[in-house]
Amino acid sequence: MRPDRHREDAAAWPVVLSAVLLSGAVAAAVSAAAVRFAAEPAAGVASVRLGEIAADYASGAARSGTAPDAVRAWGVALEAALDEVATRHGVVLLPARAVAAGAPDVTTEVEAALAAGLERAGAGAAAPERGSAP
Repeated sequence: MRPDRHREDAAAWPVVLSAVLLSGAVAAAVSAAAVRFAAEPAAGVASVRLGEIAADYASGAARSGTAPDAVRAWGVALEAALDEVATRHGVVLLPARAVAAGAPDVTTEVEAALAAGLERAGAGAAAPERGSAP
């Protein structure tokens, strides 16, 4: 092996090392950008006492003889309220009976959003008060 060939090989190491470090930095930057911009954060879980909300409405509607159209409007407003609360908190809502423990309960927020939705729709009379008598 020629002595000047050894010098050429030794001089190539900084270039090779720089290329490896640069490619690693580019790969890290691309990976970070892909994670930041492409992936949505995982949704959490919250519970809602949906059976309680529906039972309270059904018993009040039965006592007061609520019209079928008003019952449908209430169902649409409930669905919108559930979507609104889930979006606001970035969570998936599950019935409280399906959650063993640890998930926050957003029932009162759903009830408030439901009442506001019914009021906006002009169907406030379609939502009997909880525990109201005929």
